[in-house]
Amino acid sequence: MSKQPASMDAPPPAVPAKGGSLASELFTLRRDPLPRMSRPRWLARLPHGLVLVLAAFLGYSTSFELTQAYRFSGVLPVLAWIMAWGPIAVALFRPIAGWWLGLATAGLISWMTHDHVRQGESWPWLPSEMVAFALVILLVALRVPARVTASVVALTAAFSGLAQTLFMPVQAGNNLPATTLVFGFVGLLGSVLRALRLARRQLVVQENVAVEERARRTLLEERSRIARELHDVVAHHMSVISIQAQVAPHLVENPSEELKENLAGIRENALEALTELRRVLGVLRSEQSADPANPHHPQPTLADLDGLVDNVRGAGLQVTSETAGIRRPLTPGVELTAYRIVQEALSNCLRHAPGSRVEVGIAYGPRDLHVCVANTAPTRAAPPSPGTGHGLLGMRERAGMLGGELAAGPRPDGGYEVSAVLPMDPPGGSSSETKKKDA
Repeated sequence: MSKQPASMDAPPPAVPAKGGSLASELFTLRRDPLPRMSRPRWLARLPHGLVLVLAAFLGYSTSFELTQAYRFSGVLPVLAWIMAWGPIAVALFRPIAGWWLGLATAGLISWMTHDHVRQGESWPWLPSEMVAFALVILLVALRVPARVTASVVALTAAFSGLAQTLFMPVQAGNNLPATTLVFGFVGLLGSVLRALRLARRQLVVQENVAVEERARRTLLEERSRIARELHDVVAHHMSVISIQAQVAPHLVENPSEELKENLAGIRENALEALTELRRVLGVLRSEQSADPANPHHPQPTLADLDGLVDNVRGAGLQVTSETAGIRRPLTPGVELTAYRIVQEALSNCLRHAPGSRVEVGIAYGPRDLHVCVANTAPTRAAPPSPGTGHGLLGMRERAGMLGGELAAGPRPDGGYEVSAVLPMDPPGGSSSETKKKDA
């Protein structure tokens, strides 16, 4: 049987709105955590853990360089480890704040090492410090717009150029081109990854919108098909009213003029209503003559159920049917709805449960009609179905239109079951009319 597609665990996050001015983006402490991994759930925090481990290693490398190359000792190497690790940890949750903290740390470390630089050693960036700050820029680029990333890289290059121009020791090596190239590449990489992430997020949103729109369109098409069928039923009754009003004066001996006028008015109103119904029906009528809902064909009832079951048996499905209670004619809407529910359920068995055994049950209660179609587990794999999988939607619409209920779901044995309860006197109907029809 067809099943409704499973809903997602949570709706996809919305695409971030366009930011404000560049100045406000560069001077913000806004919290923007690094996104978690969506699957598998137990690895959701893996990126954060890897970044923190890498930050600790880079902090240790910076401290080691200060100890070995620049001959620092005591508390300064420990402080340098904290200063190199801190901006990365902050950038995990507040990217712009982490970048500013990294710039301040770079300035402090360059000031500490200014008088300790030997011939050819890099300044103002230590090698490990440069890698650590490149990681900060990557974390920034993953969360902020590309224009903000470009500004961050430009300001960092300006900081390096200003430091080398004004304070660079004579014996130090110039690493401005290398640092600018590394920071620029990392910023570009982060911007590309952010763009891909936002594109995937937008694609998920669009797919959800498409699914909702397809379901809405299917619902409207099903309601239109139901309306075509019910318009045909109503038109039939209006024709009967018109004929009865025309014949009634001939069934009464010496009818009064007042009676004739009233019956003529009834017939005239019935014909006008019938004309309007046909006009509306012409709008709803399908252009496909092979449409099973084409109003030119008489609408089926439960009396045609045996023929439907025989057709399904001929298609290779084992079907048994049983009727309980006192079988009696019902209102056309109930008859048609019950027939369509059984028809759709059997069609789903043919498509999705090949080789299964199907039981069709109709039970006439005092006030309700019970319909049940159940199948066992299929004996072979079902072929791909070109349908949209919204058959249950139409059945629920038909049952709900009469004030009834429909339930569908898998059975413990691997099969599927559809059951409906339809009131014999739907809301808006008249039990007296049903009794007259039975009489």
